[in-house]
Amino acid sequence: MGAPTIFSSWQIISAVLMIYLASIVFYRMTLHPLARFPGPKLAAIMRGYEAYYDLILNGKYTFKIKELHMKYGPIIRISPHELHVHDQSFLNTLYNHDPMNKYAWSYDAHTAMGSTAFTIDHQLHKARRQALNPFFSKAKVNAHQNMIQMYADKLCRRISEYTNTTFDLGAASLAFTQDVANEFIMKKTYGSLDREDFDVAMLVVLQGAGKVWRLNKHLRWYGHLLKALPLSLLSRIAGDTLTNFLLRLHEQYQDTESQLKLVASSTIEGKKMTPRTIVHDILDSKLPPSDKTTQRIYEDLSTICNAAFETTANVLRLVLFHVFSDPVILQQLRSELKSTKSSDLKTLEQLPYLTSVLKEGLRLGGGLSTRLQRVSEKDLFYGGWRIPAGHPVGMTPFLLHTDDEVHYNAQDFIPARWIDAKSRKRSEAAFVPFSKGSRVCLGMHLAWAELYIVVAALARRFDFEFPSATAEDFVCDSDQFLIQTRSKGHLYAIPTPTKPS
Repeated sequence: MGAPTIFSSWQIISAVLMIYLASIVFYRMTLHPLARFPGPKLAAIMRGYEAYYDLILNGKYTFKIKELHMKYGPIIRISPHELHVHDQSFLNTLYNHDPMNKYAWSYDAHTAMGSTAFTIDHQLHKARRQALNPFFSKAKVNAHQNMIQMYADKLCRRISEYTNTTFDLGAASLAFTQDVANEFIMKKTYGSLDREDFDVAMLVVLQGAGKVWRLNKHLRWYGHLLKALPLSLLSRIAGDTLTNFLLRLHEQYQDTESQLKLVASSTIEGKKMTPRTIVHDILDSKLPPSDKTTQRIYEDLSTICNAAFETTANVLRLVLFHVFSDPVILQQLRSELKSTKSSDLKTLEQLPYLTSVLKEGLRLGGGLSTRLQRVSEKDLFYGGWRIPAGHPVGMTPFLLHTDDEVHYNAQDFIPARWIDAKSRKRSEAAFVPFSKGSRVCLGMHLAWAELYIVVAALARRFDFEFPSATAEDFVCDSDQFLIQTRSKGHLYAIPTPTKPS
């Protein structure tokens, strides 16, 4: 019998491939441990369902998940391997201090394996987090309130330069959070508030960074390829904005390296004289030598700093727009601020209406726009459903924050919801802008302190008009891991000094 023809060989290959694909479909639809959970069949069969909303529709899967819950119920299968729950009663089950890993498929896509925030393994995260917790404690943040106030005053001086002139308050908000975070973490500022344009290039890059994350989820080589390319080549193909960002990251790496060398070479007395940064806490911790390398520490620092920038700045923009666009809210806030002349953080934290304004900003603009998955070592239970161990299940706090069945008129900025005892209890049950449990946001206390101090300072000193902005500009319209809105971080404002009363 003669050898098979090329044509018949391709037929055999095609047939084998079809059988293989059919077996995958059959397994995922009938035999897979998640097969019994409701959801669209195409999502159960292939990740391409999610990829369509992630890549083709530019970060719309979060909103599709919301639609799927309305159709299929509070627990659904959203991919061949993953479940999603939309019910605030499940928050404490999923986000606590039990041993749970993060979902590697999603978090490894950040290509920052050394980062504490993106560490997959529960025990490794716990060890890395213990080294950082003291640095970000509430007591440590409170001890730096004068530094935060200094940058708030600097922001006010810069805004005064634009009296009766339009400028980008959104970029200025990010410049403020950048300078505070870098000073707090590294005892260094990159001078964002000093730049004429408030370092707007950083805003542009951070607003688009989620695209790299989404691409790398589905094309696992993409992010690693970008990191492997030499800076000189990236500079030629990336454009000025991304190049400036890459240069900043390179400078951060050099600063990390310099601090490591300084700490290593200093005497005991010299170390006492050197301003203490987060690098000192990591090097003095019980972490193994492999976690004290320049690359690992740099990945931690760059992730912590960048997270501290845009998440807090996004809340600040939203709060400023709504406060200065609503005379009733502004008047009530100013009346409360007039009751005390103090700018002390502990005093500001006791002001109920200011706190309510900030909570409302955190509800609508805080945290992430994507789901936060966990992989449990043991079975979890939701109602009558058993979620098998080892399978990722997530929730999306942003969807809870904007659900009318959880918060009345959820899309509206209503600080009063946090004053009334009944509505406050209802809203607090589903208020998780910093997540919960062992993975709660490391910079939570710093974010609160920044918001208290800067919002009080601006409300006392300025009035703002927003000639082109609307409330819809600050509604999340794309999942970029961080919340992205139609304004893409910009808020053009015309400031005037407040009139003495």
